[in-house]
Amino acid sequence: MENIEELSPLRITPTVRALSSALRGKREDVPGVRVFPEPEKLWFKESSAKNLRNRDFLSPTTMLNTLYADGQVPPAVMSRVLSLRGSGVLPVAGGEVMGEGLRVRVDRAAAFRTVLAGGAMEYLKPSSQKQGCVVINCPALHPKPTTPTPDMLSLGQLRTVLLADHMGALLRRQGFAVSYCPILPEDSNIIAFLRALGIDWPTGPADRTNEELEDKIQEALKGSPYREKETERGRRASGGGGRKAEEGEDEGALRINLKRVFQEEGLLGYDPSLGTCTVHRDSVSHLAQLDESTAECTVAMVTALHVTSCQDEFRQQQIAMLWRASGATHTQRHLVCGPVKTPGSQLTAAQYLQLRRGQMKEASEMKYGDQVEGQTWDDIIKVMTSATVRFELLSTVHTSPVTLDVQREGGVSTKGPRGGVFVMYNCARLHTLFDSYQRGVEKGLYPEIPEGSQLDFSALKEEGEWLLLFNYLIPFAELLDQSGQALDCEGGGARVNIKTEQICKFLVSLSKDFSSYYNRVHVLGEPLPHLFNQMFCRLYLLRALRELYHSALDSLNLPPIRQL
Repeated sequence: MENIEELSPLRITPTVRALSSALRGKREDVPGVRVFPEPEKLWFKESSAKNLRNRDFLSPTTMLNTLYADGQVPPAVMSRVLSLRGSGVLPVAGGEVMGEGLRVRVDRAAAFRTVLAGGAMEYLKPSSQKQGCVVINCPALHPKPTTPTPDMLSLGQLRTVLLADHMGALLRRQGFAVSYCPILPEDSNIIAFLRALGIDWPTGPADRTNEELEDKIQEALKGSPYREKETERGRRASGGGGRKAEEGEDEGALRINLKRVFQEEGLLGYDPSLGTCTVHRDSVSHLAQLDESTAECTVAMVTALHVTSCQDEFRQQQIAMLWRASGATHTQRHLVCGPVKTPGSQLTAAQYLQLRRGQMKEASEMKYGDQVEGQTWDDIIKVMTSATVRFELLSTVHTSPVTLDVQREGGVSTKGPRGGVFVMYNCARLHTLFDSYQRGVEKGLYPEIPEGSQLDFSALKEEGEWLLLFNYLIPFAELLDQSGQALDCEGGGARVNIKTEQICKFLVSLSKDFSSYYNRVHVLGEPLPHLFNQMFCRLYLLRALRELYHSALDSLNLPPIRQL
């Protein structure tokens, strides 16, 4: 059992649970126990550099006063806390009760050794793998009736496309089989536009049709129990309080009572004003694309995730209920994006991308001069532009509005909450560091990095080093887990709320703390043997950090920049 515990990746959540269990114990174990607060409220993980100087976890005095009549932690409880063990539990070095509460300090050298000596790969992927198929549907890309062009795409719709791409990358990493809807014509303008943003959307022949499948869906809707019959329509038009006949409606049109669909099938969260919907050809085309995408899923559990703007949410709910009325029984969830605002300007998605690309090229030329030319720099500017756009549109909670500064005289921000350039720059600094180290090895200045088992990780004493491990490397796997957990929630409404902004915010915060550390600490020191252990420990940490950047950027479908 001890070997299993030592090999298990360290995690924050199991540690908090173990600390809570140690503090609560059993009623008969601890005299003076009063009530038992919820376990997740008993302890808090610290994250600020100031608090991490003297503690890593804290059980506040208010919690201790709730647990124990006199607020004093009994010796038996303290003994359990200090001898904490378990799979994935961080090793405890000590603990004490102070004015703010019971604070616990992790055995940091042991934690560094556990995480870094083994290569840290278990910390760069989700902690568990899921099963199932997710079809990510992006209504903004469906024909209406023709395939949209970049000049037709609004910034709000572009936000949904980027979010769909991000969700696909996250869910794939968790083990889900992911497909995208709709399939777009190859060599179309919209595909070229998406590829310029680094989005690999599925394509098919330009002349492909779904006529046979569309006819099949049309027939299924005609036979649907939710179809509104002519007699019902007449009563609605003539009866008091009923829906009046819409002006200009075709008397022979096919209509489906969508309200009956979600009411009779017990589907929660749908707009009660959906009412009765006339079935148009573009709606049937949309359903055919959904049927085609889900038909490719080879697993029993299929979820359709509709990623739509708030302006198009009502229409997408209509499509979802039409699909249900046609016989589709798949789980459907709606990920709804808030609007994108551009005070003083109105830009299409194509104009916005062109503006940001021009600003990125100008900024690069100002910094690097005449060397900004050729295919290598074209590729760098393409990736940096994509990073800028993604961070600007994905760093905000998806239900909230995004406000963009699109003044042409403005530059591309390298700092702040939308710092895509800042993130990519710091990733490149790590690559440059290891290039410099390798050149030192080739010149005979430094030996090759030894095995982790040969190093003494207690040499990592700088506060920034623990902050990078404790706030970023260790928690990352649990961060990746969250999107799949949100989809798994049973009994939820039509809408699903996923913390889609967290990867961007994580990377910006990581970059700020790494930049502060890197500017303060000279990693590649003098080539003196007595300094090598500390240098190698730092290289182990920064190598893991470099892979962390790659893993997080991969969740945004962004390749790392290796040189700037």
